[in-house]
Amino acid sequence: MTALKTGDKAPDFTGKDQKGNEISLTSLKGNKVVLYFYPKDDTPGCTAQACSLRDNYEALISAGYRVIGVSPDSEKSHVKFAEKYDLPFPLLADTDKKIANDYGVWGRKKFMGKEYDGVIRTTVIIDAEGVISEVIEKVDTKNHANQILG
Repeated sequence: MTALKTGDKAPDFTGKDQKGNEISLTSLKGNKVVLYFYPKDDTPGCTAQACSLRDNYEALISAGYRVIGVSPDSEKSHVKFAEKYDLPFPLLADTDKKIANDYGVWGRKKFMGKEYDGVIRTTVIIDAEGVISEVIEKVDTKNHANQILG
């Protein structure tokens, strides 16, 4: 799906999270980053994925990861989603789809026989130097943290 692959330099990004904080890849340099792209707040698959990361958040932090979610939903939508499920990590509002396009995860999808453009669920693991160390295209929403932690 994504044109980016292991060994590529991760595109820099800047976005606002659900608390209005601006977050960029540059500001996270020196940290390993789990940048996960998901289609929509408060839908079954996206909720399962977010809750898997929430439930294993301490293990991810202990392994040195910073977790950042990205979807085209608004900051307001992210606030409701994060509060409803007590999500401890930032969710970036990519309303103009710039980050999704830069990472190659915005594209043609099929659901129930209909085709449309949307976020192709993908997680990009970025090392402390800003290089992609893994791209997870087949996301297991219920066990996503285990896919990351191995």
